[in-house]
Amino acid sequence: MGEPATDTVQCDACPIRCVIKPGRTGSCDRYGNVDGVLARLDPLLILERTREHGGALVPFAAREGDWEGGIVPTEDLFVTGAGSGTTYPDYKPAPFIVSSTVAGVDMITVVTEGIFSYCGVLVKIDTDRHVGAEQQLVRAEGEPVGHVTTGQYGSQMLSLGGVNHLTGGTKAEGLATMRTLLALCEGEAVELTVDDGASLVLQAGKPPTINGVVEERMRVGCGSATIGMFARQWFGLVDEVVVVDDHITGVLSEHQAGRYLGVKPTGIRVKGRRSTPGRYFNVADPGTGWGGTNLEDPLVILDAFDPKVARPGLTVLMVGTTGEHHAYFVLDDELRPVERELPPELEVSVERIRDNCEPAMTTVLFMAGAGGSLRAGATENPVALTRSVKNSLATVTCAGAPTFVWPGGGITFMVDVTRMPPGAFGYVPTPALVAPIEFSMRREDYDALGGHTASIVDIGEVVTRPEAKPIAEMPGNPWPTG
Repeated sequence: MGEPATDTVQCDACPIRCVIKPGRTGSCDRYGNVDGVLARLDPLLILERTREHGGALVPFAAREGDWEGGIVPTEDLFVTGAGSGTTYPDYKPAPFIVSSTVAGVDMITVVTEGIFSYCGVLVKIDTDRHVGAEQQLVRAEGEPVGHVTTGQYGSQMLSLGGVNHLTGGTKAEGLATMRTLLALCEGEAVELTVDDGASLVLQAGKPPTINGVVEERMRVGCGSATIGMFARQWFGLVDEVVVVDDHITGVLSEHQAGRYLGVKPTGIRVKGRRSTPGRYFNVADPGTGWGGTNLEDPLVILDAFDPKVARPGLTVLMVGTTGEHHAYFVLDDELRPVERELPPELEVSVERIRDNCEPAMTTVLFMAGAGGSLRAGATENPVALTRSVKNSLATVTCAGAPTFVWPGGGITFMVDVTRMPPGAFGYVPTPALVAPIEFSMRREDYDALGGHTASIVDIGEVVTRPEAKPIAEMPGNPWPTG
C-alpha cells in the first residue's frame, strides 16, 4: 500500500487507522480532516451547575483569543469525557488532565473517552409478563446480541452485548451488537426478539412494549406478598382470595396473614406445588396472562372444593399481581364457582392493587471494564489508578454521572444511561463502544500515583477553548467533585 496523499490525515484514535481526505470523517464519524489537521468533531461537553443561578447557564468567559491565565469562575464547572478524545494508543496521556479548585481543595480530573470492547448493558424491564426463558438468545436485526438472564422482583432482565458478541462471532453479529448497544445507551428505541419468546421494543426511561402492547405497571409483589399487603382490606368482604402469580400464588385462608386475622378455611384446593401454607409454586406455565402465567381462565388452577369444608354461597376473589386481571365467583349448590359481577366494596381493593403498582419502565445500565488504555492515560503505572479507585481516593464518573464500581479486580463500573447527557456515547467499527469516563482525585493523590503531571492543564484553559460546550448538570445527579 502506498503512502497516503499529502492532503490526507491518518487517524490514530483506534486500531482502524482511517486515512481521511480533506473535509471528510473517519468511519466512526468522530474524527475528521479539518484543514489538514485531525480533529475531534463533537463538542467537548462541560457540565455547569445551575441551581445557584435560577436554572440558567452562566457564560464561561469571553472566548475570543487564547486564554491568558485570567480567573475563570470554575467552581461550578466540570470537564466531561464526552467529546474529549481517546487515549489510544496506550502510551498517550489522557486527552485532558484538568486541575481545578473545589472548596479550597486542589483537584485533578483525568478526562478521556474509552474504547470498550468489554462492555454491555443490563436491561431491566418492569413487567409481570413472560418475555422468554432464562438463557434464551435475544436478537437484533436477526443476530444474537445477548440473552435473558435472572428475573428480578416484578421485572424481567436482559444481558446484552459483551465481548463475545462484539468480537467473538461473525462480523454481522458484532456490528448488530454495537448498533444495539449504542442505540440503547443513547436513549433510542430498539426492536428485539427473544428466541421462543416475546418481541420487544425497549427505550431507556420509557415503558416497554411487549408483543405490541405497551406495559403500564409492574407488579405490586408476588402473590404471597399481595395477600400479606391487602388481607386486612379483604377480611369480612369475601371468603377467599387467590392472587395468581407465575412464581408464588397466594391463598388468603391458608396464608399466615389470613390465619392471623381469623379467616376460616374454605376447602379450596389449588393445583401446583405447595410451599408453605398459602403459597404455591408452578400453578401454570409462564406467559402474558394472569400474573405472568399463560392463564386466560384462572379457574383451571383450582381442583374441586372440599365438600367437608366448602359451602354453597362461598365467595372467591381471584386477582392478578397487577390488578389488571380479576374475577369474582360464588359457589353454587354443587360447590362449583360461578362468575358474578365484582361487588363495589371489592373494586376498591382491586383498584388499590393497581395504585400500588409502580409505572412500568425500561432501565438501561451501561457496564464496562476500564482497561489498559484508560489507566495508562492517567499514570505510567496503571495499577496505581486501580488501587486509588478501590481505596476511594479517586471517584469514577461517566460524563459527570455517578457510577457503581464493582468490588474485586480491575475497574468494572455501571452507570444509568438516563443520567448521562445526550450524545455521550459513540462507536468505532472494530466493533466497540466509545464512552466518556473521568477520574477525579486530590492533587496530592494524583502526584502519589505517578500521574502524568507534565500534561496537567488548568480548567480555565480547557473551558475557554472553542470546542468547549456548556451544558446544564443532569437533574438529580450529585456534583462530580462535590
